[in-house]
Amino acid sequence: MSRFQAVEQANSRPSIDVKLPSNKISDYFATSVFTTDAMRQYISKEAYDSVLLSIQTGQKIDRKIADQVAGAMKAWAAERGATSYSHWFQPLTGATAEKHDTFFTLSGGKAIETFGADALVQQEPDASSFPSGGLRVTFEARGYTAWDPSSPAFIMSVGSSGKTLCIPTIFVSYTGDSLDYKAPLLKSLHLLETAAVPVCNYFDRNVTKVVATLGWEQEYFLVDEALFLARPDLVATGRTVLGAAAAKGQQLEDHYFGSIPERVYAFMLDMEVESHKLGIPIRTRHNEVAPGQYECAPIFEEANLAVDQNQLLMDLMDRIAKRHRLRVLLHEKPFAGINGSGKHNNWSLGTDTGKNLLSPGKTPKNNLQFLTFFINTIKAVSTHDNLLRAAIASAGNDHRLGANEAPPAIISVFIGTTLARILEELEQKVKSGKMDENEKAELKLDIHNKIPDLLMDNTDRNRTSPFAFTGNKFEIRAVGSSANCALPMTILNTIVAQQLVDFRTETEKLIKDGESKDGAILRVLRRYITESKSILFEGDNYSQEWADEAARRGLANVKTTPPALDFFITESAKKVLVGNNIYTDRELDARYEVALEIYKRKVEIEALTMADMVITQVIPSGMRYQADLISNLKGLHDLGIKKKALTAQTELLEEVTELINTLKAEADSMLLAIEKANKHHHAREIASAFCDTVKPYFDTIRAASDRLEQIIDDRYWALPKYRELLFIK
Repeated sequence: MSRFQAVEQANSRPSIDVKLPSNKISDYFATSVFTTDAMRQYISKEAYDSVLLSIQTGQKIDRKIADQVAGAMKAWAAERGATSYSHWFQPLTGATAEKHDTFFTLSGGKAIETFGADALVQQEPDASSFPSGGLRVTFEARGYTAWDPSSPAFIMSVGSSGKTLCIPTIFVSYTGDSLDYKAPLLKSLHLLETAAVPVCNYFDRNVTKVVATLGWEQEYFLVDEALFLARPDLVATGRTVLGAAAAKGQQLEDHYFGSIPERVYAFMLDMEVESHKLGIPIRTRHNEVAPGQYECAPIFEEANLAVDQNQLLMDLMDRIAKRHRLRVLLHEKPFAGINGSGKHNNWSLGTDTGKNLLSPGKTPKNNLQFLTFFINTIKAVSTHDNLLRAAIASAGNDHRLGANEAPPAIISVFIGTTLARILEELEQKVKSGKMDENEKAELKLDIHNKIPDLLMDNTDRNRTSPFAFTGNKFEIRAVGSSANCALPMTILNTIVAQQLVDFRTETEKLIKDGESKDGAILRVLRRYITESKSILFEGDNYSQEWADEAARRGLANVKTTPPALDFFITESAKKVLVGNNIYTDRELDARYEVALEIYKRKVEIEALTMADMVITQVIPSGMRYQADLISNLKGLHDLGIKKKALTAQTELLEEVTELINTLKAEADSMLLAIEKANKHHHAREIASAFCDTVKPYFDTIRAASDRLEQIIDDRYWALPKYRELLFIK
């Protein structure tokens, strides 16, 4: 399809009328989810109580109980039209995976529908065909998926009649090695709970459970399907590897929170209806800053469930967009020169007594509890900043970090001027010796008087900070839009858990030595403030002054993925991740290898796509215009017009010819660089070669192509332009 045919199709698309199941979302929310309320209707009270206990404590479910649950799931799913089931898991591809089996089987020659505990609890997908970092090879294919009762089963509908019961699971190899994102996340959540509860008990003995919560914000772009299909780079890579900037981009700032285009609004409504049926509590929708960019966000959920819901949403968005003849772009930087897309991870901690541990309280005791978790989180990030950087590293995020509202690669923490002042006062007031009770009370009252102001007025949003406190939660702004939230959540949960364990050890030692509980807590917190100062920054993270200051503070500024991934295999990383049984040595090394391989493959696909577009589309477009210029010059010369009067035509021909030559030479050199990069033997060497010797061609080839796009006759340019991709909806 030609560019102009694609534009014509895009301009003529009608908006689809979306019919809401009800005017009240509560009428159909989670109707496609096997919730505990749904389960209660199908199983005995004994079985129901057992499952609830398992969800709350992680206790294993008895086989007989599992049989009841399986029967209940099948009955519930069959009533809703499901004829098959699947274990739904999250392999290291970053996407989700599912293997469908029907309920149908033969028994004594008769056809029956069945689904028992064996099918519910465990399935056996091929483990060698997923990324495993060497944990599985082709002749060792066996892998297992195992039911996660803490995340409810749901019915996935595809088309009008395809309905499948999906059961969230972990994914492990035959040897027991984790091959997914969920298993480490679950381990980190359990670790965090066991570390946080004893610290909570300093302030409230009634706390028996602490839960990490996550509220993600999903940014994305939408383009018309015809325009998408006319761009090989969007089809193959999810981003435009070539494309000159449109005269109008986001400089007028008129798209942000503007009126939503009708087709986009219909897509959003459709996506929200399907999300709500699946229990995804989407509540917010709006235009984002860049033209063609949008955002949705849900109500906070327990972190494991929130991660599952985000993975499900990304799959849902892609399928629903096609229904509306649109395509969703989840790449971190689909278009050069305008905002990229992130997935802000808003993280907090809640107790079974109803307290948000990162929300300042109304009494001195609760203020001290808030400060304890607040300061320990900052200390954890200060100690393990490089590990957090590794958790958000990807080929796509390399294009985004450090520009157009995305935070830079330097990990820092923004807390706002009010809290910064409070921490400074706390550091000043806690003496090296013991504090008397009056001094402690005065300190806590000072803190108490300032906290309400923070919540009402004093917490600004620093859009350039990768890790920002925003009133009652920390926001990791550096996570890429296509990422699985599980990895940064696993890392954050683990480092905070380790920090809380260290905090409690140090506090208990001071108490044993005769210090009062509050005095010991304040003494340790003061030292943490002093030790974490280098990570705190309140200013413009984009500025060169901050880059220089960060270097003086000893903070790393690793701008590309291969060296960032190296932080996963340092001794300090292994001490906290392997030492806390989140990963084994083998699992961590395997993930490092997988991440390097995925990086290499994505850069290689982009490079090959770019070379193909340059040779088969860009250069031919330039040559057609070049032929027109030659004919024009020859005709003018035949008319007797002197050469000096043809300066503009001659210069234009020379520039087009030079650009064509540059594109051909650079594309050939890039293909040679790919060939050489692939000759290395180790994953790290190959990834580095692609980063250091292949990627640099992206800029030189793009500069020549984009210049050619700007000067040749518009009718010859084969690829949909930015003005069409961004503004036709």
